Amino acid sequence: MIKVIGQAITRDYSIYHGDNVEIINGLPDNSIHCSIFSPPFENLYCYSNSERDMGNSSNSKQFMRHFRFLVNSLYQKMMPGRLVVIHCMDLPLLKSRDGIIGLRDFPAVIRKMFENAGFVYHSKVTIWKNPVTEMQRTKSLGLLHKQLCKDSAMSRQGVPDYLVVMRKPGVNPEVIAGELTHYAGDDAENVLSYKQQGNDVKKSIQIWQRYASPVWFDINQSNTLQRKSARDEADERHICPLQLDVIERCLQLWSNPGDVICDPFGGIMSVGYKAIEMGRKFVGIELKDSYFAQGVGNMEAVVRKESEKQPTLLDLMS
Repeated sequence: MIKVIGQAITRDYSIYHGDNVEIINGLPDNSIHCSIFSPPFENLYCYSNSERDMGNSSNSKQFMRHFRFLVNSLYQKMMPGRLVVIHCMDLPLLKSRDGIIGLRDFPAVIRKMFENAGFVYHSKVTIWKNPVTEMQRTKSLGLLHKQLCKDSAMSRQGVPDYLVVMRKPGVNPEVIAGELTHYAGDDAENVLSYKQQGNDVKKSIQIWQRYASPVWFDINQSNTLQRKSARDEADERHICPLQLDVIERCLQLWSNPGDVICDPFGGIMSVGYKAIEMGRKFVGIELKDSYFAQGVGNMEAVVRKESEKQPTLLDLMS
């Protein structure tokens, strides 16, 4: 029996409080146009004490066994020719836990698992992050200047974020076509400050040249949904919402208005927020109580905001 703890369903979105593997299995086959999500980073962070929490794993192998069920289910639910976008990063190997200091290529592990399920490796985006900010937050040995002066053999570069993009084989029955009309990112004024402002094609080309770059240097790392009220000190210490600029670009590139967007690790529903804002439908799943509660509030807020943009009868008469 599928265990749904709670749900919030409207004509624009359906968000569920429960286990994402069970709930995904209950969706119709070939019904998801695009899936965008940031999975737990193996056993690096424990979000809750639930046995259904993939982050609540004793080791990497246990996480991957659990995650594999979701990947296989997503293959059945994705529309042919459409894309799954996984936000991830390399994971630190710790002396205390792993016996060595280094990095684990988590994006490569994810890619291989999706390929084993039948997906095709489509593309990969590197998202630049400030190494000074990372050093201040993590105090990582490899990023400390004193380590460079002591022995630079242990010095390293900062760890970026990645988007690993996987495609379900087959012919896309609903083509995604059209010019890019607006720019999501931190450098919009420079991107769009050219003479041909009135030329939509040239504007689209200018935006596309930035989006087509394998490295996105202009993502505003602080452009995320408000997150403080989703914290629950009883069972977790980490929350890192996906940047809204990243979500918006993915939706622009790989979905149409009216498409069904799915985030099986919904969190506070950042993907859903942008999906509704951009005229898509949304299916989100979240296991953690406090995240789900905040996610419901965020979805209600974006629907309310979008409805206020609609012209009233008095506006039309004016």
